[in-house]
Amino acid sequence: MSNTLLRIYPSELKMPFELKKQNSGCMELVNKTDQHVAFKVKTTNPRKYSVRPTTGVVPPRGSCVITVSMQAPKEIPADYHCKDKFLVQSVVVKERTSLKDIHPDMFSKEPGKIVEEFKMRVIYIPANPPSPVPEEEEEEEEEEDEEIASIDSDMDYEYKPPSIFDAASRQQGYTSGSQASYDEVTVLKALLI
Repeated sequence: MSNTLLRIYPSELKMPFELKKQNSGCMELVNKTDQHVAFKVKTTNPRKYSVRPTTGVVPPRGSCVITVSMQAPKEIPADYHCKDKFLVQSVVVKERTSLKDIHPDMFSKEPGKIVEEFKMRVIYIPANPPSPVPEEEEEEEEEEDEEIASIDSDMDYEYKPPSIFDAASRQQGYTSGSQASYDEVTVLKALLI
């Protein structure tokens, strides 16, 4: 069943995973209607996750961010595989419905009542992903940077920006001795980039 009330992003909850450290992930609920929509978030493992807020009302065309915090794991699961899931239930409510008006019966399925459900699985991702550049390449880049720095420090050059007087003398066909030639400016720009 496609959701007509709320768009829920992402479709899978990617949870950073790090041993002995609590981590969090987020999901966003966007109201696709011109009506107020109440929601409730459930999980298959309530002892492992803290969800804030678990219930609420999303105004017409509005959104709400849900933060999911995972307790610090004590061991690494096989293949980082997680069987945990979340369920987001949503239902249209009256305009002035407040948080204290939301009760479990609102989300019970009854004839003539539309309660949408969106199931979301949890996927573990590394909390500190490895660098995309191998260490050897990083060392080579550092050496290149040192070489560039030493070239810069070995050169004596002075750049003098043109003044108003230089512009006036250029208009009359004169050049000043302090102006750099075209080749010098090209070299300077290349070195500064």
